[in-house]
Amino acid sequence: MEWRDEGLIIGVRRHGESSAIVELMTRAHGRHLGIVKGGRSRRMQPVLQPGNSVGVVWRARLEEHLGVYAIEPLRQRAAALMESGLALSGVNLIGAWLRFLPERDPHELLFDMVEALSDHLPDARLAPALMARFELAVLSELGFGLDLERCAVTGAVDDLVWVSPRTGRAVSRSAGEPYADRLIPLPEFLRDDGLLRQAGSHEIAKAYQLTGYFLERDVLAPRGLKEPQARRTWLEKSGLAKSDAI
Repeated sequence: MEWRDEGLIIGVRRHGESSAIVELMTRAHGRHLGIVKGGRSRRMQPVLQPGNSVGVVWRARLEEHLGVYAIEPLRQRAAALMESGLALSGVNLIGAWLRFLPERDPHELLFDMVEALSDHLPDARLAPALMARFELAVLSELGFGLDLERCAVTGAVDDLVWVSPRTGRAVSRSAGEPYADRLIPLPEFLRDDGLLRQAGSHEIAKAYQLTGYFLERDVLAPRGLKEPQARRTWLEKSGLAKSDAI
């Protein structure tokens, strides 16, 4: 068996004396592992770093085997990411959420998102907003997507400012006002790409309150898990950990 793809490195661990097991988020084959022979060599170590994008050929005798990767660099970000504590924590958080996906299950939307997000991780003005949108997409890809397109009560598509914690559906200002203390704020930038760069820290903190609630309820709690340390570190590095909205 053989296939070719592109992927983002999200994890590396040693294998034997000279090889490495590399965990990739690939475009067409999802989260996928493989052995890189000689992966611990001086030539390959700079390539096999989380956050780097690579071209890959995977070969195995049977589909269910771990298989062997032949890897070539496409975009080496690791050196720049290592210079930023924010970026390093972002790489760890990306990997933490992607590991909730079934192995080898394609999620092209998430692949495109993490490629773009990885390019911007050192940018403290943009990365936190992008990461919040990534968490929203993770919920959707795991089957727990929120309905933020129209009001659950009136059907309106404008002035959606809350989300119901019970249904995960948006609620308009007029319909939700009497129940505001029971609803979760909905930051506008989560619905409008054009507002990403305008999102302030308070709005971004609200976004993490929203995604955090549903990730806890639908993804973590059923598995008996707590919020990943990688997320707590990310919020600290983003300056959001002490926000009233988190």
